[in-house]
Amino acid sequence: MRHRRKGRTLGRNPSHQRALLRNLASALLLTERDAEFDDNAPKVKGRIITTVPKAKEVRPLVEKCITIARRSLAAQAAAAEHETSAERDSEEWKAWRASDRWQAWNQAMAPAVAARRRCLKLIGDKQAVGILFDEIAPRFADRPGGYTRIVRLAQPRLGDAGAQAILEFVGVRDRVVEKSQRPAFDEAPPAEVAAAETASSSAEVADAEEPAGLDQPAADDSSAAGEK
Repeated sequence: MRHRRKGRTLGRNPSHQRALLRNLASALLLTERDAEFDDNAPKVKGRIITTVPKAKEVRPLVEKCITIARRSLAAQAAAAEHETSAERDSEEWKAWRASDRWQAWNQAMAPAVAARRRCLKLIGDKQAVGILFDEIAPRFADRPGGYTRIVRLAQPRLGDAGAQAILEFVGVRDRVVEKSQRPAFDEAPPAEVAAAETASSSAEVADAEEPAGLDQPAADDSSAAGEK
């Protein structure tokens, strides 16, 4: 029995499971790299295609790493006030290194460094961790969660007919939901309402300008003669 043992084994032992999830998480993060001169450039950034069970298992790991990186942005912003733009090992940099500004920068930057080391332990790829903290975390700075989505594919995988899915970051290819407005059949369109008001106003003006004697019918001559 699997008492208190959550998650899918995916047909692998525990060490193989951890390696698989690390590789999938780092593969998703590495799709955001600048692949201008890369022969193995990803076709679509921020997206990988895998099986549905694997996507469901790696998604919590990716979102946990993004949350850790997002919470370290405040420490990076505080440390940016004390850093220097001088080149490393230069005289200006050495002077900054020996000053009190470096001590303040070191204390402010310590939580961000600890967060990087924690994500490196979870993922195991330095390049992926750099992309996570430099590009992905600032993108989701104002988002409290739900950084990825899983989209099932209709076409199964060739070979074993496994159900495939897309694991991608949100915010790039989001669907825009537009609510349809129900037409009001009881109310006339604005053009017809304006035409009706114009016709009624013209009729009122014509009635007001018409003489009063024309409204009364003319008396019959024969009946007038008989009365005499």
